[in-house]
Amino acid sequence: MHDSRETLLRNAFVTGWPVKHSRSPLIHGHWLKVLGLQGCYTRQEVAPEDFAGFLSRLKSGESGFVGGNVTIPHKETAFNLADRPDALSEELGAANTLWLEDSALHATNTDGYGFLANLDATAPGWDKTDRAVILGAGGASRAIIQAVRDRGISEIHVVNRTVARAQALADRFGMKVHAHAMGALPEVIKGAGLFVNTTSLGMDGEDAPEFDFSPLASGAVVTDIVYVPLITPILRQAIDQGFAVVDGLGMLLHQAAPGFEKWFGVRPTVDDTLRRLVLADMEKHG
Repeated sequence: MHDSRETLLRNAFVTGWPVKHSRSPLIHGHWLKVLGLQGCYTRQEVAPEDFAGFLSRLKSGESGFVGGNVTIPHKETAFNLADRPDALSEELGAANTLWLEDSALHATNTDGYGFLANLDATAPGWDKTDRAVILGAGGASRAIIQAVRDRGISEIHVVNRTVARAQALADRFGMKVHAHAMGALPEVIKGAGLFVNTTSLGMDGEDAPEFDFSPLASGAVVTDIVYVPLITPILRQAIDQGFAVVDGLGMLLHQAAPGFEKWFGVRPTVDDTLRRLVLADMEKHG
């Protein structure tokens, strides 16, 4: 007799508040189709006051999900309520990927992995530098600081309008990380091989201030975690000044792969077909 639980365990989700604009169902749905796997991946819009109950039903098996992705504003709560968060999410205090294993809810954060995998695929050799500059000290910068540090970059300079927020990240991530106010940018950018924008500057076509990237090291890479528009004002400035750039879309695509493997048992491939699919959706829906 067929055990229906086997089918139920192959369902995964993305949850947030709101979550209607998430492109994760497009990404995971594509992989399910090309790999010929049974299962589905759906949006689950859950208000903050209902999130603990949502996770309780996930743990008990009542929801029928094997796990899923977590986005704003639930990442910290997901970490706090997981049974077995891993070391990455422990240090970050936030999780974006959950899965059931051995009757326990496990948690990790794949944002840093996605960031590195995007750089590795698009600008191989980017990490042959000892200095990186990260603009912004918001929640998005945490996983990137952690990933760049763990890759072995010896000097990471976090520049932010409120220096106290940058200092909090330096305190969290250790001696390789240094905090600065915005006025220090022209100095700390000298000789850096990587410049990362983690702020919302230039998002959705808004203007961004002018940046002088000329003090960067020869062969430096400039990247932006914003991917709408694909070439942000900051990336456009870097291109105009002769620097290699990496857009933020690849981070979204690559961070999805580890979770898919946890839920569906196969490691998917991030390729041009997937990228074109998401770009087409961006053009259609903005």
